[in-house]
Amino acid sequence: MNTLAQAWDWLADPVNWSGDNGVWNRLGEHLYLTVVCMLISCAIALPVALVLGHLGRGGALAVNISNVGRAVPTFAVLVLLLLSPIGSYGDWPTIIALVLFAVPPLLTNTYVGMRGVDRDVVRAARGMGMTGSQMLLRVEAPLAMPLILTGVRIAAVQLVATATIAALAGGGGLGRIITAGFNLASTPQVVAGAVLVAAFALLVEGIFVAVERLAPAWARGRAA
Repeated sequence: MNTLAQAWDWLADPVNWSGDNGVWNRLGEHLYLTVVCMLISCAIALPVALVLGHLGRGGALAVNISNVGRAVPTFAVLVLLLLSPIGSYGDWPTIIALVLFAVPPLLTNTYVGMRGVDRDVVRAARGMGMTGSQMLLRVEAPLAMPLILTGVRIAAVQLVATATIAALAGGGGLGRIITAGFNLASTPQVVAGAVLVAAFALLVEGIFVAVERLAPAWARGRAA
């Protein structure tokens, strides 16, 4: 209980929130890293999953291959990348490790969502003379949107929680507060850093839930 009180005192101290090592700067670094990794992951996973889900071929293999990333610890991937020639390219080892971690939920949820679209609706769209791309963009993707958004939400929250490993590679983010606490043998600072990461992850989760609830009908998978 004393440690929690000391952690609260650390968070309540304005000195810890300003400067290059302050919470606000570290939070900005953490957000930047999360957004960059999220955009790259979506650019890789979503087009592949949408096309494979539309075609109905090769999706299971792609999902199984991407899920191999879940079996390998992200920290282990980061260490291997740091020891490789890529390790000399700034934040790229961390970005690659986090992207490999975020791709599986994006790919899996999008593919499952596409294959879960009512086949009668797809056949009706084809009967109306729609091309493959029109069916993909106007029928299948909108109806699969709930699962797609769920995959994006899961990936974003996981990225926020896992981006702390950037500190182990000399990068920025809230993980630097935790590692600095370990270096100073300051348990309250370590706890305060963990609380900040947890609060940030919960905030991102809440934002995505609010967006899903406030989204238009087509984004919730309801045909107009």
